Amino acid sequence: MKKALWIILIIVIVLQVIPSNRPETSFKNPDDLLVNNQIPVEVATMLRNACYDCHSNESQFPWYAYVAPVSYLLNRDIREAREHLNFSEWESLEGTKKLKLLGEIGDEVGEGEMPMKIYPPLHPKARLSDEDRQKIVDWTADFGDGLLK
Repeated sequence: MKKALWIILIIVIVLQVIPSNRPETSFKNPDDLLVNNQIPVEVATMLRNACYDCHSNESQFPWYAYVAPVSYLLNRDIREAREHLNFSEWESLEGTKKLKLLGEIGDEVGEGEMPMKIYPPLHPKARLSDEDRQKIVDWTADFGDGLLK
């Protein structure tokens, strides 16, 4: 038993020195959704608190994001999230892609799939009530309608 614990400890220590390929961050994003559009303040705040850490270039990395193996999983999740939807690149997207993403945002948030279940317990500001979720769903529909005009 002692030997197994020592082996696990050594593995964890070795993992700390292996680079985790952390996604780059930038707070200067001229194509950002919130920079270029008049989003209701309440919705913008919810998006920033519940979505932007993974779905923008403005990721904030808490202390546990620097500890392997959590860092590997977190960085992979952020890279995948940005590939699917990156609010920092919103204005560079075609209108049809924006409409598709708005529909997906409305569906995922409305069904409680986003933010991921593990995220709000670690980030209390990301907790969305049913009313908050409905506001985001309504905003996606209204914003999408505005894109069609």
